[in-house]
Amino acid sequence: MADGQVGGLADGKFAAVREKFEQNIADGTDIGASFCVTKDGETIIDLWGGWADPEKTRPWEKDTIVNVYSTTKTMTALTALWLADQGKLDFDAPVAEYWPEFAANGKAGIKVSHLMSHSAGLAGWTAPMDKHDLYDWDKATSLLAAQAPLWEPGSQPGYHAVTQGYLVGEVIRRIDGRSVGTVFREEFAEPMGADFHIGLPATEDSRVADLKPPETGGLREASETDLQKAIFNNPDVDVSETRTRAWRGAEIPAAGGTGNARSIANIHTILANGGVSGGKRYLSEAGCRRALELQIEGDDLVLRMPVRYGMGFGLAGPSMPMLNEQTCFWGGYGGSLVMIDMERRMTVAYAMNRMQGTTTGDMRAGMLAAFTMQGLMS
Repeated sequence: MADGQVGGLADGKFAAVREKFEQNIADGTDIGASFCVTKDGETIIDLWGGWADPEKTRPWEKDTIVNVYSTTKTMTALTALWLADQGKLDFDAPVAEYWPEFAANGKAGIKVSHLMSHSAGLAGWTAPMDKHDLYDWDKATSLLAAQAPLWEPGSQPGYHAVTQGYLVGEVIRRIDGRSVGTVFREEFAEPMGADFHIGLPATEDSRVADLKPPETGGLREASETDLQKAIFNNPDVDVSETRTRAWRGAEIPAAGGTGNARSIANIHTILANGGVSGGKRYLSEAGCRRALELQIEGDDLVLRMPVRYGMGFGLAGPSMPMLNEQTCFWGGYGGSLVMIDMERRMTVAYAMNRMQGTTTGDMRAGMLAAFTMQGLMS
């Protein structure tokens, strides 16, 4: 395959998907990208191509991986759903039942479900945070345990952009004894042969694509309210940091995951197919469907848009009207996206390196998904 060309699977009725994907790379909409769709646990589209760096010196290969920011949250949520399905985690229990120090400063009543649904009032740190503090698990979590909520827990949604991973991850660690990245790797990624990492080994650095920051509409530019500034500027979200060994190796379970569309789509076949993937049962069907349980809805205090949050995922609603009621999703800063359709038993995933100024996915993934649906109905 020549440098920068598109490779992979999208035959017959999905020719329009390949054409759109190729066009995005040819016209600069994408530098390099990957797009993958599964149905009934089988891969029906798996495309990759373009360039792994903005300078176009490294082709985006089949095994290229990239930081997907908040699409990582879906892997953390899956890990929590798995613990709950085993009866080890009760989403309705107070967080302090598992993490006693968390009860400080009026947080004794915050439930694990509040953490999962961005409604705990802990969307950012109130103590000054340096970017290096994100690599210090004990500091990041102990500061959250000590601080007071930024609003009344459970009353309103407010996107916990970076903090959610530390909060849910610490509950997982307190229950299981392993870090969230370790649980995810040992229980999901390794058994499934899925190339997604919450804490990337240095041996894999050569495969990582370089992100190109948004030209306009970055998080700092978009921070208008005091709450937004506190969340996105403490510490500053610096895209160039994703090129460092410190970022890649750290467990940042809300924003630091590294993978590609294939690994994201394949892992979430578990949820799309009632808990079974590759002939192995990971969760019960009821355990999977907990992701669809509406926890809170309304205008998100941070994103400033109407949202509907389930257990760790976004749900169909005003902002995602094209989705059916059995679909959950999440996107990452810059444009990565995953959708999990339990009705059609489908997963759709997109990961790229040219970032746009969005925190919740963008139309590149949306258009590829729309062409996929046209192909399925043809």
